[in-house]
Amino acid sequence: MEYHVSVLGNDSDSGTGTEPFRTISKAAKVAEEGDRVIVHEGTYRECVRPKNGARMALGRIVYEAAENEKVVIKGSEEIKEWEKAEDGIWKSIVSNTIFGDYNPYAEIIEGDWFMEPVGKLHTGQVYINGVALSETDSKTEVKASEMKWTAVVQDEVTVFYANFGKRNPNEEVTEINVRQSCFRPDTAGTNYITVRGFEMAHAASQWAPPTAEQGGMLCANWSKGWIIENNILHDARCSAISVGKDKISGHNLYSRYHRKPGYQTQLETVFLARHQGWSKEMTGSHIIRNNTIYDCGQNAIVGNMGGAFSEIYGNHIYNIGNKHEFFGFEIAGIKLHAAVDTYIHNNNIHDCTLGTWLDWQAQGVRLSSNLYYHNETDVWIEVTHGPHMVDNNIFASKQNLINAAQGGAYVHNLFCGAIHRYDVRNRSTPYHFSHSTEIMGTAVVYGGDDRFYHNIFFGTTEENECWKLGTAIYDGSPVSMEEYVSLVMKNGRGDIENYQDVRQPVYISGNAYLHKAKHFEREKDYFYSEEDAEIRIVETDGKVYLEMDMPEITINTKIITTHNLALPRISEASYENADGTPMFIDKDYAGNERSDSPATGPLEVLKKGKQKILVW
Repeated sequence: MEYHVSVLGNDSDSGTGTEPFRTISKAAKVAEEGDRVIVHEGTYRECVRPKNGARMALGRIVYEAAENEKVVIKGSEEIKEWEKAEDGIWKSIVSNTIFGDYNPYAEIIEGDWFMEPVGKLHTGQVYINGVALSETDSKTEVKASEMKWTAVVQDEVTVFYANFGKRNPNEEVTEINVRQSCFRPDTAGTNYITVRGFEMAHAASQWAPPTAEQGGMLCANWSKGWIIENNILHDARCSAISVGKDKISGHNLYSRYHRKPGYQTQLETVFLARHQGWSKEMTGSHIIRNNTIYDCGQNAIVGNMGGAFSEIYGNHIYNIGNKHEFFGFEIAGIKLHAAVDTYIHNNNIHDCTLGTWLDWQAQGVRLSSNLYYHNETDVWIEVTHGPHMVDNNIFASKQNLINAAQGGAYVHNLFCGAIHRYDVRNRSTPYHFSHSTEIMGTAVVYGGDDRFYHNIFFGTTEENECWKLGTAIYDGSPVSMEEYVSLVMKNGRGDIENYQDVRQPVYISGNAYLHKAKHFEREKDYFYSEEDAEIRIVETDGKVYLEMDMPEITINTKIITTHNLALPRISEASYENADGTPMFIDKDYAGNERSDSPATGPLEVLKKGKQKILVW
């Protein structure tokens, strides 16, 4: 069945092409397995709540914008009645009936790992001509600063005070958030839905830590097999797309009760989810592709466990968390916990507080052929034990990688900035049987056990106590499992205490180090040049180029495969594809076939001298 929706329609009609529904929500109540909902041009101010999913991928329910028509779903309402207050700022009194049972201006942004400002900001937001104002809790500050707002919630009304500068809000498009989401099923397990071709904006989404129900502007709500593609998503107060955790396995237990640290409640969340059936058969396996996501406070994409077995590619993500209105330990363009066997590739992520953060149980993740630039930090991989593959990426920010993990493989990347590496000995986190959510054990992060092959390290920034250029951060590490075991056994026939102070082995070979970057002291086959290759990212007419002046890199290389990567010490699982087949790093960033003696770095076309290469 094919249903149509139009701003000129009527929900009492049949939903055909000639008698379309007025709201997408009406279609979402009646659409069944195999149905298609086609939405025609216009702005729809509603939260779409699909009643039904499908039992299998072949029967998926598709929600899509009509071809070549602009369809916008907004979580906001337009406010047209503003008056000048006595202190010169603008004032509007809005009836609380507009909010239903969720008033975003009474809903404080809070939750586990939310740090500041505590108790001051709300999930609501005010916009003029699509641009968000910044919230403050002070009318005095609103008066003193343009593009500021505050609100006072009373029993029957909410009173807004805003400073729009020289603009008259009654003559412009002025909107306020009223809905938490734009698209979200009420029931978990609403599987196999496609959301395609929409613009979504202005959702009052709440802070989404891994130990709470994770909401978002577009939320899969602990379901399986969604396809989210070709959408434009912007101005979510916290997160745009959520493929994350449900409420039943714990909801902000640390910040609500303070009986246990957040780490302990997160660990319990994993075991509770497993007890309740978290598996490949239950949730995850989403495809998120070719979306443009920007101007969100916390994440473009967020998920704990529900993002496992997924594929995320072709997305353009920018301006995430970069306003610094609030701070917590869950802010990134892509922030995933337990992204088991998730493939993240060919995305462009820039101008974010943090580009991608893979936290806990990133086992089987492949982070490949992504472009990162102008981020405060590009990637953070934390408290996971491998195997995870990071290959063919361009890391062009000043800070490229925070490595608080072990068991990683870094192959054919371009590192233009610094790396921060540290151990985590006070948190024991899970690892899994290969390609499964079944838990094999838990371990702390001893650091090391990493593999670096055929990367280019380019150093121009100054090093400090934390951030280093190149692989010299691994100096003092053994270079084989045999050497490591020998060092452990020198401590006698003890147990865990014998392992605690022995560095894990590292496997580092065939890398190029330019300018200030430094090689691992025991790396036998490497290239070094003190020349400044002048590597930089240039944006021109909507395209992104990599410019550089490269020396001639002479170094022995080989195709890196599953068969020549040592097993991670803790998980003892192979670096392989999600389907269990061997992995071959035989293509470059652009998808070109690599030669038997491949070029160092992410691009097979790199050559000596000045060059300008299209990378997005």
